[in-house]
Amino acid sequence: MSIKSITSDDGGAMRTRLKSTIVASAAIVAMLGLSSTVACSKAAGIRAMLTFKQANQAYQQADYQKSAQLYEETIQTDPSMAQVYFYLGNSYDNLFQPGVEAPANQENLTKATENYALAAEKLSADKPEEVKLKKLALQYLVAAYGPDKGNDPAKAEPVVQRLIQLDPSDPANYFALGKIYEDAGAYDEAEQMLLKAKDAKANDPAVYMQLAGYYNRQGQFGKTISALEERASKDSNNPEAYYTISTYYWDEAYRNVRLKDAEKKEHVQKGIDAVDHALQIRPDYVEALVYKNLLFRLQANIEKDPAKQQALIKQADQLRDKAQEIRKEKAGGGGD
Repeated sequence: MSIKSITSDDGGAMRTRLKSTIVASAAIVAMLGLSSTVACSKAAGIRAMLTFKQANQAYQQADYQKSAQLYEETIQTDPSMAQVYFYLGNSYDNLFQPGVEAPANQENLTKATENYALAAEKLSADKPEEVKLKKLALQYLVAAYGPDKGNDPAKAEPVVQRLIQLDPSDPANYFALGKIYEDAGAYDEAEQMLLKAKDAKANDPAVYMQLAGYYNRQGQFGKTISALEERASKDSNNPEAYYTISTYYWDEAYRNVRLKDAEKKEHVQKGIDAVDHALQIRPDYVEALVYKNLLFRLQANIEKDPAKQQALIKQADQLRDKAQEIRKEKAGGGGD
């Protein structure tokens, strides 16, 4: 073999070895860089958790200025900590003072809404531990857009719609949307939302009370009573359900000056029937005794026969005295 061929062969081998060394060095550098990145990431995660813990301590002590600052630092260190956005928003929310028009105060509300929205966006709808906080973020965001704070129902409406999508079985979300529509004068939509609440949880007495309240505000007495009676049918062992019906009958007969005496008498009698049902369930129900007394007095005012008037007033006095007696007994005996 010639010197030239040997030299040529050695040169190729050297080039091959040199290339392998460069590749290996590059791989080592890449691995070192990756290790450094992982190490930095872990360190950032640890710093974020420590700051988050400090922020939570300030939050629990109601030092919201400090907690807001620390939650901000936590997010800057690790923006992936979704739950932090909720507590940051709530810290700013607690710093906000309704009725104070100062720019700094309004900025607190702006930051509260921004971070509630971020929390709702970033928190998972699939992880049970995050769903509750996601709902809270949306609920607090609705409140932040409410009349006592931002007073922006147009922004509140889509948030409540998201709450309904998140949990269609929760009647409270339909109540909230119904109130937004009612306040805006969209009465048909308001009623529809309350009816959807009833569909969502038909056995919940609260949905019928919401309906009754709405119909009463609209001056629809017949529908008000129907809702209250439906509520009583779902809660038949609760004397308060029947007592409530009696109070609405008394109020309508007493305050509605357009009613004729015959209509007033009918309302009073139905009120007495309802309150009697309450007293059958709970004979020492003081409030029911008081309202039965009021119903008898109202009946006496309508009655034309003086003898019947006196008899009704006497019955009313007896009921009033019985209610006072029971109150004294309970006060003396430490009862409810």
